[in-house]
Amino acid sequence: MAKEPIFEAAAILGARIKAQRAVLGISQEQLDARTGVHWSYLGQVERGLRNPSLRNLLRLAEGLELDLGVLVANLPAPPAPDENPDRPRRR
Repeated sequence: MAKEPIFEAAAILGARIKAQRAVLGISQEQLDARTGVHWSYLGQVERGLRNPSLRNLLRLAEGLELDLGVLVANLPAPPAPDENPDRPRRR
């Protein structure tokens, strides 16, 4: 069963990463070699299942030959904790 993206911005970011890989003609494994971001984690990011850290975003942007701003431009903010009843609130 396919999992749903964790939030809309994660899905959009993942699609941008995947699209740029296609433009460059590189596989997830090749991007792994360029960035040190493991290909299996990258697959989860591309499907919107993971929320990458700033460190990994910077590494991915460099490996994709993009400015980080291009990857994150105009992404919608994720829902506030109160807006997502499926996730427990942190205190």
